[in-house]
Amino acid sequence: MALTRRSPTSLLVIAAVLSVHGLLPAPAAATGKTGQLTVFWGRNKDEGSLREACDAGLYTAVIMSFLNVYGHGKYRLDLSGHPLAGIGGDIRHCQSMGVTVSLSIGGFGGDYALPTNRSALDLADHLWFSYLGGRRRGVRRPFGRARLDGVDLFIERGGPAEHYDGLARGLARRRASGGKAPRLTATPRYAFPDRLAAPALSTGVFERIHVRFYDYPDCTAFIEDAWGRWTAAYPGSKIHLGLTASEKASCYLHPKALWEITMPIVQKAANYGGVMLWDRYYDVANVQDHYSSYIKNWA
Repeated sequence: MALTRRSPTSLLVIAAVLSVHGLLPAPAAATGKTGQLTVFWGRNKDEGSLREACDAGLYTAVIMSFLNVYGHGKYRLDLSGHPLAGIGGDIRHCQSMGVTVSLSIGGFGGDYALPTNRSALDLADHLWFSYLGGRRRGVRRPFGRARLDGVDLFIERGGPAEHYDGLARGLARRRASGGKAPRLTATPRYAFPDRLAAPALSTGVFERIHVRFYDYPDCTAFIEDAWGRWTAAYPGSKIHLGLTASEKASCYLHPKALWEITMPIVQKAANYGGVMLWDRYYDVANVQDHYSSYIKNWA
């Protein structure tokens, strides 16, 4: 992700002015909270292990990123230098603690596309037999016996003509022993609609949608309108507020602005689901405190 430094002060000024005049909305009622906090992991070797992320006791879901080569008969997993040995055990450890672990496909860079429905179904097969609940003789499983809980779509290249809708339907039809289907999530950009994600989201099979409200040009054009569009368009999915833990990213929300302005807005939606955080490395690297330690209490 290209991180560009932009001032988040506009939100803090608004918060300060409203506080002085007693016009801030009351913090969202506890009934609006879900306690759900998702974090992306796998983009920096210095973020620590997957096990350490889960042992922090802050996250309810971890998304590993990324499978960033697919669609051309080749597949590549890029976890930024994290050794694969031991990750299978970490996955099972996280799941034993009630933390779901998924794999995100796409991302920044890489070489991926789904130009045909056949390529989409081939990717569904690869994900199912290599990472999810399927078993097929001769298919390598990078994490051994560990079975990931689901798949996330993080699409940054291509066009709406690509066949992510076919991938979504292909995965939604899969059932492991006990009838368990993979959990499907998507992480689109905040501008509505996201033309790359829209065909897949139109299938209605996504449990969660993490909308990335960061790293966009105009921080003063705040989220209320876009949030309303996303929550109204996909009432059958839980919509999560996507934030960055890095002060170097545009539209970084200071905890004060997040608590006093943002959370009361987003928790009004009937399908508010929680918060997604980019990413574990920035959360750990926050010099004052883990950003997630604030969010956990408000999500």
